[in-house]
Amino acid sequence: MPGILDWSRRLHMRHLQWLLLLEQTGSLSEAARTAHTTQPGLSKWLRELEEDIGTALFDRHARGISPTPAGRLVLLYARRVLNAMQRAEEDVEAVRHGGLRRVMLATSPAATFDLVPDAIARYMRLQPDIQIGLREGTMDELLSQLERVQVDVAVGRLSGSNPPPGLQYELLYVEPIVLVARPGHPLTRKRSLTWQQAFDYPWIVWPVGTPIRSNLETGLAEIGLTPPPYAVESASMLANISLLRDSDLLLAASAHVADHFVRLKQMARLPLSMGSAGALGMYWREATGSDSAIAGLIDSLRQSARRIREAG
Repeated sequence: MPGILDWSRRLHMRHLQWLLLLEQTGSLSEAARTAHTTQPGLSKWLRELEEDIGTALFDRHARGISPTPAGRLVLLYARRVLNAMQRAEEDVEAVRHGGLRRVMLATSPAATFDLVPDAIARYMRLQPDIQIGLREGTMDELLSQLERVQVDVAVGRLSGSNPPPGLQYELLYVEPIVLVARPGHPLTRKRSLTWQQAFDYPWIVWPVGTPIRSNLETGLAEIGLTPPPYAVESASMLANISLLRDSDLLLAASAHVADHFVRLKQMARLPLSMGSAGALGMYWREATGSDSAIAGLIDSLRQSARRIREAG
């Protein structure tokens, strides 16, 4: 029986594109039309590939075709290869015209205000010949982009589950949940404060399923309190800052994010903290750990995280 290297070596770039077209269209005829080939020819190629691999990549049914578990895995790597080659084309074209290679860093809002800016500043001093691209989004979005080779490193809250295949991760630090309000809020004049007193005011809360929301509710339950009364559910830090500024709303935030805005006099920390806002860490693809440009970015993030931990 042919081995895995036999069938993978026979795949060309156009074959990877065909696989993605089959998934996108869910139809042999539509994929063949889009790829400017014939349906019998595409069907024969797919059948021979499945025979070489030893398992079906697509289920055939009355509505068309859909990937099998093995097919989804092959599609994952097909996307990685195609996106990596697109990145290679862009980098080579930039260098050919006197530009710089680009390393892509993706971050969730949790790391945007302290860790990531510090790490980028460090990296620019160490790697002046590398250009940095920065994207922001939710961790689900960032991990998907990392898998697809659209970004090189992703920073944000670590999930409780194992990372997707081919990804490595590292814990950078854990930070507590703190309560914040606008400067001059009535509660800032209290020398002592209880969570129950804070419940006399409406809150902004993070969406259900976010680590900070889950950990806050768990911590409150452990001391016998129900979730806070909230007026707004928001995942936008910029919107939350504006809402705090113009009202008596309260917000539970991670300590480092809160401290950033306290220094800017846009928030005031109240004397309440609890548990953990979540573990903040970074993810990267296993195959890129030996790339000096990406390894340098990973090390810069480690150094910046160490500074944050030592600062308390």
